[in-house]
Amino acid sequence: MARPSGTFRLRKSRPSLVADISRPRSWFRAPAGEVTHDLDARDIAQHVHEPGSFLWVDIDTESPHQVALLEKVFQFHPLVIEDTMSPNGRVKVEEFPGYLFVVVRAVRYVSETDDPHDIETFNLCCLIGDNYLVTVHGSHAPGLEAVWERVTRSPDLLERGPARMMHAVLDATVDAFFPIVEHLDDFIDAIEERVFVNFDQEALRDIFGVKRLVLQLRRHLAPQREVFSFLTNRPSALIPADVQLYYRDIYDHVIRLNEAIDTYRDLVSSVMESYLTQVSNRLNIVTKSLTVVATLSVPFVVVSGMWGMNFSDIPLANWPHGFWLMFGIQLALGGSLVWLLRRRGLV
Repeated sequence: MARPSGTFRLRKSRPSLVADISRPRSWFRAPAGEVTHDLDARDIAQHVHEPGSFLWVDIDTESPHQVALLEKVFQFHPLVIEDTMSPNGRVKVEEFPGYLFVVVRAVRYVSETDDPHDIETFNLCCLIGDNYLVTVHGSHAPGLEAVWERVTRSPDLLERGPARMMHAVLDATVDAFFPIVEHLDDFIDAIEERVFVNFDQEALRDIFGVKRLVLQLRRHLAPQREVFSFLTNRPSALIPADVQLYYRDIYDHVIRLNEAIDTYRDLVSSVMESYLTQVSNRLNIVTKSLTVVATLSVPFVVVSGMWGMNFSDIPLANWPHGFWLMFGIQLALGGSLVWLLRRRGLV
């Protein structure tokens, strides 16, 4: 007797005598609602085109055996497989007979470094067919992992099908940018305080760090507008019109992220210009002070130089009060210079 639609029974695939570490993670929902996970290559090949079912396979590019499934089981185009293996390939969406190839940029903080501005970006590839979704990546993808955990807790989510599941993966991948963008606001506020309130000469390093992060995010986020515009507006048999509404929400998120990044880019540029202006002003003050000191020392240098010559007959040399007279003349000249500089507003 067929199991009613909407119900499921979770069953793990048959265990092998030897653990297959190259087996990809996978979920399979049969037409009757039975859910199986961690299928082997033979089961994946058996269910890949089963009508009314849904198969989700997650491929790790670090495993050659898993990558081989892309050609031997799914029979994707060689150029598609080549693009999935490229860690820094172009963000794009392409249509092929029977499936859609989507490449987006994912992001995560690098926990191995002490630099708070250090992030890692990598490609996340999605290949969607009538009844399957294949995700391909070479690094830990927090957004994808979050969706995978949701499916683990509630396998009935697989009932939504490949288009909705790909939406969940891409939505979580794009949303992973928001915490990083929000941290940019805190970084910039802290730097502004170090520049305008308590001037810190070491702030330049952090300014360049934030600027590098902003430019890096902008370089990866800007091309994704075209991808989600395609998924939102281009009619496709693999993404029904009612599901495209969900992709429009992701498109709005991408627009918000790009607008925020552009705003922060202008703020960082403004902070950097203010920092350089303050450094220039401080340098001018130091130069001005040194100039005044050098100017005031001119009378002392001139008089001392004249009366320090090696001549036998130097005026006032043998007079008992000659030293104090020359000292008074030097002070008078120095005072006159100070008065003149103040009158001209130079000191």
